[in-house]
Amino acid sequence: MMSEQELYNNAVQLLRQLIETSSFSKAEDKTAAIIKEHLQKQGIPVELIGNNVIAKNKYFDVTKPTVLLNSHHDTVKPNPNYTLNPFEAIEKDGKLYGLGSNDAGGCLVALIASFIYFLINKI
Repeated sequence: MMSEQELYNNAVQLLRQLIETSSFSKAEDKTAAIIKEHLQKQGIPVELIGNNVIAKNKYFDVTKPTVLLNSHHDTVKPNPNYTLNPFEAIEKDGKLYGLGSNDAGGCLVALIASFIYFLINKI
């Protein structure tokens, strides 16, 4: 069983990896591989369709209502006026900076952590 702190730490580490990996639109195969590996380490079967990462809760049942957790993991090219290294996960004042950290890396890792939480707790 994974504690909430471990779940949080894993999510932050995943976000750091995603920030530090180029994932421009249509070329996000490396971040797809990172997400796939992250889920597989939790024993979650993963299917890749192109660069889309598909995972289902082991309690998934087609006859029951389904909740879909959906996000993207591609980024746009950094603005030339960006003042930090966009491909370095930099923590300042309790915030994590880097390309994709806000759109949509933070949301994505929160969805993944939620998915793992519900799986571990058989919800």
